[in-house]
Amino acid sequence: MGMFDSFNISATGLTAQRLRMDLISNNVANATTTRTPDGGPYRRKRAIFAPVNIRPFYKSPLLPQRIDHGTGRGVRVIKIEDDQSPFRLVYDPTHPDAIKTGPKTGYVEMPNINIVMEMTDLISASRSYEANVQMINNEKSMFNRALEIGRGGV
Repeated sequence: MGMFDSFNISATGLTAQRLRMDLISNNVANATTTRTPDGGPYRRKRAIFAPVNIRPFYKSPLLPQRIDHGTGRGVRVIKIEDDQSPFRLVYDPTHPDAIKTGPKTGYVEMPNINIVMEMTDLISASRSYEANVQMINNEKSMFNRALEIGRGGV
């Protein structure tokens, strides 16, 4: 593991959690959107994460395979997917998007967004973001301390 790999790992976490927070804020903003360009109500979006798996181009005889598995190099977003849970039905026959015929007459399909769940996810994402920032700050202070030791200071 190189000297700056820990910065890169934290940076991937910052990027992934920032995207997650952006998706959550977009979900909250569209919590009452009943009509989208695709037709129908807005569907909740969520980010799917996967570990970064970087394999070196070379195999060093000094680094056995059992030591370096290639994982633990950070995280990345592999896709943003729509939540396929059913839409909420709200009875409002005066709404322009109310269902006109059938057994659900007068009901409006609302987005499948639960504000409490979104806020819980937002807290989790912001805490993960803060943990990555703290990790970068710790790494900076550790490197600064090493430089002080190298200069002969204690």
